Amino acid sequence: MKINKEIPIFFAVDDGYIPFLAVALRSLIDNSSKDNSYLIKVLHTNINEDNKKSILKYEQDNVDIEFVDLNYYVAKIKDKLYTRDYYSKTTYFRLFIPNLYPQYDKVLYLDSDIVILDDIAKLYNIDLGDNLVGGAPDDVIQKIKVFSEYAEIVVGVKDYRKYFNAGVLLMNLDAMRKFKFQEKFLYLLDKMTFAVAQDQDYLNLMCKGRVKIFDRTWNRMPMEDKHIKTSDVKLIHYNLAYKPWHFEDILYKEFFWEYAKKTEFFDLIQSIKENYSEEDRLKDIEKDKKLRRLAKKEIECIGDDR
Repeated sequence: MKINKEIPIFFAVDDGYIPFLAVALRSLIDNSSKDNSYLIKVLHTNINEDNKKSILKYEQDNVDIEFVDLNYYVAKIKDKLYTRDYYSKTTYFRLFIPNLYPQYDKVLYLDSDIVILDDIAKLYNIDLGDNLVGGAPDDVIQKIKVFSEYAEIVVGVKDYRKYFNAGVLLMNLDAMRKFKFQEKFLYLLDKMTFAVAQDQDYLNLMCKGRVKIFDRTWNRMPMEDKHIKTSDVKLIHYNLAYKPWHFEDILYKEFFWEYAKKTEFFDLIQSIKENYSEEDRLKDIEKDKKLRRLAKKEIECIGDDR
């Protein structure tokens, strides 16, 4: 296996997620190797200059950060990009990376609600073979029956245990371009809407059969699992409502706050938590129930003329 010393890494954020991008970057850099060069691209449509300056302070000899404005690129299709709840349209930006960056054959895409506990280059250097992507099984899909059924019946994944979470994604851009991934995604966008997991569902549908499943320690969600030791976890993904900046009783919260304290956004993040009301928390619980009802409805619709 070829070991690459240049590691292209993509994030996609809006202004509201800049503090959490800072935490993710602090953890990435603290666990990086001087032997590698980390090329970080931040895809966005609305980051203000002050926030850009704050993030660019994380640059160092082997860490390069570039902000990439995608307004021009998504202008024609942004109205077709379905979102719900707290999601923004930035979640779809990862799907455009193969065509946006023809100079790269392979990249990492990372959500910003993460903390990295090992050198991310180790994940990047996993051999994808001729697979389109590499990802870890999605814990929510694995553990909640209605979502397991949704993955198989609605998305069309043969085995829900192979349904992957797209928040930590190894992308074989060369293979995706040959597959004409973006062209096929835009075609599907006109034909069907996935309301439950949005772009993640499209990815699982389009890539099925060509997915390298990697260990869940590289995309560990804050859900109890007696089979995974904390000492083995390499990346924590605070996805969905599992946010330590909203809730007190989140598994692995100590790692988030350890790195948050090392950023200039620590006081702001603390204030976000302090001002997150009981009403806000009840809304999160209701969103979870609503999502389960939505998945059930989608399952029941299969076979009907939708």
